[in-house]
Amino acid sequence: MIKGELEISVIIVSYNTRKLTLKCLESLYRETTNVNFETILVDNTSKDDSASAVAEKYPQVRVIALKENIGFARANNLASKSARGRYLLLLNPDTVIINNAIEKILVFAQQNQKAGIWGGRTIFPDGSMNPTCCYGEMTPWSLFCRAIGLAAVFPNSTLFNPECFGSWQYDSVRKVSIVTGCFMLIRTSVWKQLGGFDPLFFMYGEEVNFCLRARKLGYTPMFSPAAEIIHYGGASETLHVNRWEKVFRAKAAIIRLHWPQRSIGFGIAMLLTWSASRAAIMTILSALAPTKFTAQKKKWTQVWRKRKEWQQAFSHAY
Repeated sequence: MIKGELEISVIIVSYNTRKLTLKCLESLYRETTNVNFETILVDNTSKDDSASAVAEKYPQVRVIALKENIGFARANNLASKSARGRYLLLLNPDTVIINNAIEKILVFAQQNQKAGIWGGRTIFPDGSMNPTCCYGEMTPWSLFCRAIGLAAVFPNSTLFNPECFGSWQYDSVRKVSIVTGCFMLIRTSVWKQLGGFDPLFFMYGEEVNFCLRARKLGYTPMFSPAAEIIHYGGASETLHVNRWEKVFRAKAAIIRLHWPQRSIGFGIAMLLTWSASRAAIMTILSALAPTKFTAQKKKWTQVWRKRKEWQQAFSHAY
């Protein structure tokens, strides 16, 4: 451990990702040699002995082994209570630190203190770009374009797919609306000012809500391509169908929490249109090419069938 002030508290929330978590920690300690940091891991009742494996191989990690799965938001909130760093780094267990990424994002944060929240570039294991590292805010227009398919037809259009960034290659510093929670550096004082993640989010959407609340207070999340990591993505979510139900629930919650009252009905209607149209299209395509489209049909049909559950997200919470 480097002498001096503790700079970063790295928080990892794991759930049945034993091998990936150990690989993540190995890269964390290998690549982060010039930063004074601590690591806190919260295990959400994994069935693969994640907590004991980490405790045995990395005794320097503070492991919090839970007896129930409390979700991503609450687990991060729990870990943050004992964090001592000037910054919090939320790091997914299905990531690999490369090229001193944490040192680079710390330097970037120190050079851009007013942002309050910082993110870096994520790539897939094959080296291709993983564009989920940051994105724009969901608006009535962006959701309309996604619901009727314009975003899919014109994925590189800043007009029809405004939540993405057109032809931008994630190769330059810029302000962004949302930084993903898989590699998210936050000044601890900002985290405390906002009270951490909203615990009503279980999984998905919590970082969106956090960034939107931070922006209302004048912070401007920023992205740096210099800090780059590998992100496998979705490792703890084994059932793709269930993941998309949670994604839609999160989107419905964001609409209710952050859109003007007059726009909420439109937003929910666009989510319904999106799921219904995809379910119908994939049903037709799967009849023509079962091998290629059956999985997509199952996903979208299930999302549509569960619409009464996800569209009511947070409707009675506030």
